[in-house]
Amino acid sequence: MKPRVGVVLSGCGVYDGAEIHESVLTLLALDRAGAEAVCLAPDVAQKHVVNHLTGQPAAGETRNVLVEAARIARGQVKDLAGFDPSGLDALVLPGGFGAAKNLCDFAFRGA
Repeated sequence: MKPRVGVVLSGCGVYDGAEIHESVLTLLALDRAGAEAVCLAPDVAQKHVVNHLTGQPAAGETRNVLVEAARIARGQVKDLAGFDPSGLDALVLPGGFGAAKNLCDFAFRGA
């Protein structure tokens, strides 16, 4: 039986979501190792939307973390809230500032 590894994505994009290189390379490494990757993300609004061309906040724009994570997961992403983790063997949280903004309050409150 293949090991099942949860990959928690915090959106899509280094400034406001999951860092794309880290996320994709994690999924590739898991596949090459013979593991089944299970992509997960919370179904919540992103705290900020950033224009990745300028690095500046995109005023007036809103995005959903789960919908943005689906870009990386090619649509194969499950809502974190309704997911039972008991069937997982491991969990990976790729970086990106979205992890500190959308998965917790570290970006705003610190340690």
